Amino acid sequence: MHSIGNEALLELRKVAFLCSRKFPQEAAEKAYRWADAQRLAGTCVISGYHSPIEKEVLCRLLQGNQPIIIALAQGLGRLDPAWERHLAAGRLLVISRYAKSVSHPCESKCYQRNKMMIDLADSIVIAHASAGGSLERLCSGYDAKVVLL
Repeated sequence: MHSIGNEALLELRKVAFLCSRKFPQEAAEKAYRWADAQRLAGTCVISGYHSPIEKEVLCRLLQGNQPIIIALAQGLGRLDPAWERHLAAGRLLVISRYAKSVSHPCESKCYQRNKMMIDLADSIVIAHASAGGSLERLCSGYDAKVVLL
């Protein structure tokens, strides 16, 4: 695994957050309320922050001071400049299974990234899993850790 940031965050209790790319509006509203509550509680959330809901959850979490782990489905070559101050503050860790030269995520890389996050997390929160989708298939083996919003 490759990383940039505070690797000590891996030792914390972590909640993985995932959501399918297609989702009903009520899933978004629940996810945003959940993210705000996690920010206030100081919970360490790990996610790929790739789907639209996951991206908004990251925006909400970055407004706080709690630890955040971002798992990429590509190499660590291109990082969002907005993350710099959070990396410098020690509250952010960016991880990847892939070499810096891997520049684009694909479905199989996203699936592998999600599996890595789930394995690292103590619990898993799913805002929405599309019926028959890869997220639903992946989480079926982790029933004891999964919480549906």
